[in-house]
Amino acid sequence: MKEIVKVTINGITKEYPYGITLGEVSKEYQSEYKYDIILAFIDNKLIELFKRIKKDCHVSFVTTADDAGHKTYTRGMILLMLKAFYAELGNDNIEKVLVEYSLGNGLYCDYIGDVSLTQERIDNIKKRMIEIVEKDIPYNKRSIGTDDAIELFRKYKMHDKEKIFKYRRVSKANIYNLDGFEDYYYGYMPSSTGILKYFDLELYEDGFILILPYKNCPDKLETFIPRTKLYYTLRESNTWANMMGIDNVGALNDVIASGGFKDLVLVQEGLQEKKISDIANMIKEEGDKKFVMIAGPSSSGKTTFSHRLSIQLKTQGFRPHPIAVDNYFVDREVTPKDEFGNYNFESLYAIDIEKFNEDMTNLLNGKTVNIPIFNFITGRREYKNNYLTMGKDDILVIEGIHCLNDELSYALPRESKYKIYISALTQLNIDEHNRIPTTDGRLIRRMVRDARTRGVTASDTINMWASVRRGEEENIFPFQEDADVMFNSALLYELAVLKQYAEPLLFGIDDRESNEYVEAKRILKFFDYFIGTPADIVPKNSILKEFLGGSCFNV
Repeated sequence: MKEIVKVTINGITKEYPYGITLGEVSKEYQSEYKYDIILAFIDNKLIELFKRIKKDCHVSFVTTADDAGHKTYTRGMILLMLKAFYAELGNDNIEKVLVEYSLGNGLYCDYIGDVSLTQERIDNIKKRMIEIVEKDIPYNKRSIGTDDAIELFRKYKMHDKEKIFKYRRVSKANIYNLDGFEDYYYGYMPSSTGILKYFDLELYEDGFILILPYKNCPDKLETFIPRTKLYYTLRESNTWANMMGIDNVGALNDVIASGGFKDLVLVQEGLQEKKISDIANMIKEEGDKKFVMIAGPSSSGKTTFSHRLSIQLKTQGFRPHPIAVDNYFVDREVTPKDEFGNYNFESLYAIDIEKFNEDMTNLLNGKTVNIPIFNFITGRREYKNNYLTMGKDDILVIEGIHCLNDELSYALPRESKYKIYISALTQLNIDEHNRIPTTDGRLIRRMVRDARTRGVTASDTINMWASVRRGEEENIFPFQEDADVMFNSALLYELAVLKQYAEPLLFGIDDRESNEYVEAKRILKFFDYFIGTPADIVPKNSILKEFLGGSCFNV
């Protein structure tokens, strides 16, 4: 048997005993990294640290500040929390613990069972978690057959997992064990609990919050700031999903397999149209609104929403006029730049704020304004006799990433503005403990649209996504609670449709040494949970058509 392996790290090759774990090797290099090492690449393949090295290879490490590392930290924390939760309350008293959605730096979790949750019990669960971290208990992984996995989940009363594995094509499932508590997770785990030092647990609304560090500062736990409007918007969406009996991917697959997909599409679109109609009615009841300000992160469907809201405003007797804030960009050469020297088009100061406020104030005062159109080729505003005068029933529908920030519209009275936050807040989860992050749904939407309208590869879309997310964290999310109303543009059925469009794009990423390849493999594995379905019954006015193509609106 081979007694040594040659391992190349950071350009230097060293010899190690055959079968040494990546975790053992990582300890030698931890001092060279600012944050904790949690995963590694062996020859560009992402690997868990408890894996053993059995061949000569190149190794690079992943920390908790990296995207894959942060996701792994989160998964490890969820399994740790569940282990402590079941130990404290007792298996027989728990029907279900659900990891629902992200709220800032917290994961909102729900609980169904015979024992009521109190702050004392939450504190006891937290104490158990701290004890498990201090003991540095290993995460063990085993592979079992899919049928055995279904039986296992039935035994543990994890019925969402039981259902999802009914539709899995693979013959094996990886089960993680933490000190006797077993569960399935979509993605990798830490090697042991000792790395999971930063967390908190609090009662919140009808459930509780698992508070975690942000990715950009993984060794610091910030105070959880409640996001009440966002929470109630997400809860309403979950109520819709539960009303239709579809709160996880397995339930969606059941609907598709039983021939109920058409009704699902029609009901979902009907629910969204009702919500848009309700928003138009609220604007009418306010009585003094002249500026509808719409903002949201990338790929939320803002343009289609604006068109559909305008139609509903017309039914209320308004004459809506769409205005894109992007038409007020400053000249290209004076656009602010980011830390990398690139134009920062997402900066508030990429907008000619003075001119925007001058024009909006003149419109509010009944004056006629020539609304500009920005030429993205020349990098200049152009004026093409696009004159507008506002009368009694006229209302402006303004769309832009800064629309919730009052600094953009500082000269306009607050009472004249109605602010709407829109985002694709995925209400569907894979199962009880595996979330579908909202950002994944938006990334998939954008990937499909970029390929169709801009000829941009999936690799390029993934590559720039981190920059897009930074802009959202800075310019959009801090202002979302200032909105008068929130609109969830996610559709329960959309990922089953997007699968057919996104998978070929993802398979087209073949540079195995790139981070984009790793991300593509993750999303492709994610799509394995879904039964795909054609898009032919998606209505032409659907928000989803903004990304698939074929919309009846000019989007």
